[in-house]
Amino acid sequence: MRGIKMIFWTLWRVWFYVLIAIPILVMLPFLLLSILSERGYPYFFKMARIWAKVILFGMGFYYKVETIQGLEPNKSYMIVANHTSMTDIMLMLAVVDSPFVFVGKKELASIPLFGFFYKRTCILVDRNNAQSRRAVFESAQNRLNRGLSVCIFPEGGVPYDESIILDTFKDGAFRLAIEHQIPIVPISFGDNKKRLSYTFFSGSPGVMRVKIHTHIETQGKTLDDRRAIKQETFQIIYDQLVSFER
Repeated sequence: MRGIKMIFWTLWRVWFYVLIAIPILVMLPFLLLSILSERGYPYFFKMARIWAKVILFGMGFYYKVETIQGLEPNKSYMIVANHTSMTDIMLMLAVVDSPFVFVGKKELASIPLFGFFYKRTCILVDRNNAQSRRAVFESAQNRLNRGLSVCIFPEGGVPYDESIILDTFKDGAFRLAIEHQIPIVPISFGDNKKRLSYTFFSGSPGVMRVKIHTHIETQGKTLDDRRAIKQETFQIIYDQLVSFER
């Protein structure tokens, strides 16, 4: 029985990467056109949402979203969520319909085909390089100045220990939000670790619960308030993750 499960998991994981490629190949001419200039990004974002939903549906994932406070059109936000799975990217694109840009680790740029568009549309960071981390702020500021939102997973990566409910938050997202006086949107992903964790022989089709929380305002706040706002955001997401497990 164990051998059958391992075969299923192997084929299922391979299928995940096949699904990443199929929509990109189908939409390739339009994707290439959309990245020729910054003005094309909203069109790229719409196609990225289609790509994400195809993958989620094809893997047998269906999402249930509870929205306490939605995002207003043509307004910039700092979107933050817990990070446990590669599907976090797809699920974020599926549930947030206002254009935003990911800040993500540069290692994902090495994935064939996906990486080509990833490195041209996202803000890449080498977390072991201080110069790269500083460059992220400049790139993010440029995107925010253009009226886009930014999405950061503030844990700074996926915890190696999968028993960790929520890892310590880094400062970057909260510093940017305060400097630009934009609201922070905390989002809790309840099931992504169960559906497709970074442990190869694990996961299964099923529900992905999402809760989009009340926004945390930064108007009038200064960098001295950064730690308090970071802790408030952490606690909101953490409490919801614990609630999901009950």
